[in-house]
Amino acid sequence: MKRTAMIADIQRSSVHDGPGFRTTVFFKGCQMRCAWCHNPETISFQRQILRYPEKCIGCGYCEEGCFSGAQVVCGREMSVEDVFAQIEEDRPYYGEEGGVTLSGGEPLCQAQFALALIERCRGEGIGCAMESNLSVDWEVARPVVERLSLLMADLKVWDEALHCRYTGLGNRLVCENLVRTQETGVPLILRTPVVPGVNATNKEIGEIAAFARGLSNLRYYELLSYHPLGLDKARALGREICEFDRPTRETMLSLAETAQAIGIPVVINGVRLEAFRKEG
Repeated sequence: MKRTAMIADIQRSSVHDGPGFRTTVFFKGCQMRCAWCHNPETISFQRQILRYPEKCIGCGYCEEGCFSGAQVVCGREMSVEDVFAQIEEDRPYYGEEGGVTLSGGEPLCQAQFALALIERCRGEGIGCAMESNLSVDWEVARPVVERLSLLMADLKVWDEALHCRYTGLGNRLVCENLVRTQETGVPLILRTPVVPGVNATNKEIGEIAAFARGLSNLRYYELLSYHPLGLDKARALGREICEFDRPTRETMLSLAETAQAIGIPVVINGVRLEAFRKEG
């Protein structure tokens, strides 16, 4: 079993990557190329440098390490024990709901390490959740998924051609694996990033919701508003930029109501639909 992995970042004190207080481990490397990716620094499997020339102060110490933030290194080979040492520092704060979340990038692209880390956490009584696109063979995914306390999986676009156009891969394997997760009994949060011009239509969201209704382990369906968080990082990496509009509140509400009408619980950006209505 592989005992090291390329890790992009470890974010402590996280409250946005699963229930409760969490430590989020961002794996470096992903097999998809989502046009709206807000973590573009986690796509490559290699160590990279993000360059922000506007922050350069001309100190001349680039090789020794940038102190102004003009150059940010992303990617470090870490062992299970390296990662767990940081997880353990947050352990007193997890409580009953919190724990560790494996994110990325795509954790299942480094599945052996993900499994080893989960087993290390489970041995210490720490629950693990995972954020995944599930676009790997089920033989790779299953040993990891069945040891989770929660799976947060994306079905980004229903239309196969659109999914391929905007992510670089089709969605058939994703759908097949979502169905297979029922065998594990692990609770599932199905999520869709809502991107105007791509999938922000009642037809798209309605099709995904109809599919989700058939998943016996579904906890709820979450719609996530596109946010241009990744644009600055993409520029810093010299990557091609794809800009999209942000969905309006009215759009998110309409799409969520379409999904709820199909008969599944719906959440918008972490807020239950009923509460989201009242916020308006």
